[in-house]
Amino acid sequence: MTKHSAPPRGATAPLPPSGQARPPIWLLVAIIAIGPFTMQVLVPSLPAMGRDLGASTANVQLTVTLYLLGVGAGQLVYGPLSDRFGRRPLLMGGLALYAVASLAAALAGGIGALVVARVIQSIGACAGVVLTRAVIRDVWPRDEAASVLGYVTMGMTIAPMLAPILGSLLQESFGWRASMWACLGVVVPLALVAWLRLPETLAVPQKLPGLYAIWQAYRSLWAIPAFRAYTALTACATGIFFAFLGGAPYVVVQGMGYTPVQFALAFATISIFFAAGNWLAGVLSKRLGILRMLGLGTVIATVGALGAAVAVLVFPPHILVFFAPMAAVAVGNGMTQPNAIAGALSAKPQLAGTASALVGALQMGFGALMTFIVGLVEYGSGIGTSLTMAAVGVACLMALRGARRAGGG
Repeated sequence: MTKHSAPPRGATAPLPPSGQARPPIWLLVAIIAIGPFTMQVLVPSLPAMGRDLGASTANVQLTVTLYLLGVGAGQLVYGPLSDRFGRRPLLMGGLALYAVASLAAALAGGIGALVVARVIQSIGACAGVVLTRAVIRDVWPRDEAASVLGYVTMGMTIAPMLAPILGSLLQESFGWRASMWACLGVVVPLALVAWLRLPETLAVPQKLPGLYAIWQAYRSLWAIPAFRAYTALTACATGIFFAFLGGAPYVVVQGMGYTPVQFALAFATISIFFAAGNWLAGVLSKRLGILRMLGLGTVIATVGALGAAVAVLVFPPHILVFFAPMAAVAVGNGMTQPNAIAGALSAKPQLAGTASALVGALQMGFGALMTFIVGLVEYGSGIGTSLTMAAVGVACLMALRGARRAGGG
């Protein structure tokens, strides 16, 4: 056995691709769902966390903002390292890091310690998002992999739907720290099952490309106008959602006086509308083409964002007034995201993996910026949040114009 085909220490020896042991799909769903679940489980508790820790809205918002940055940065690192050292060691290390950070977050005595714990937690959770996809590529043929990815991606849709509901129930019964204890209680048995049931799937470890080579690959992608345009559209479309995510708990719970559970139930409906947009993208994209779908989805999302600003300024405060425009944003986003990402990855097909990592990192980075800005301008009335959403919606239209120029539409 050559130096490059030796399995990582402590990992199950890889089998030939045609005969590799396949991990259970439910396990992959559980692992990939950790990231989005952990991001949103604390959202209904943000006002209570601020009161408990004596922290300002902007400082509490960092538990979401820096979490997103951690997820974005982690995507740039896990991929190359797992190609060299294997999927299993990186995944087990990420789950261990997540467990330690969840314990630290549950015991945090101040907002600074909590923010640091959340950043480490995000880096650990990111391993599940990145490496689950790599495992699927390793052990399933391309056609089957697409089907498996469909099932696994459902975890990333269901998790943010259930996380706020669970977080709000735990917060009302036991306080916000219970959500972090719950994260710890979930990851420990999950890591044990992964240790027993998830073999090493990387057949032949690769040499690390080096930081300069990675940087050059990213630069070559960014030099392509189509990649820049599609990436900007991806980031702006999700930026509307992240602006809403950053301000919604303060507006609904702190400003309007609804309970965290009521907020969580309303928030869960957004995932349903996003899934509906995904379904429309699946049905219509092949027939209409990427550019037409982007135009339709972007207009719907932007109308929703502008409608949110109008609704907050014109109508009396009510949870339906605040959430109804987000239904349009979610449908539009569901239609826009798959097509914008497909356009970005097609800009240079031989670097599709690198492009995926860069798009994801920039998407999370821009989302983090939006949550930070909303934390500065939102005081509970909804005006700061809705105006930020509207501004990002206008930016979506500008990015769409760039995508049409680059795509010839």
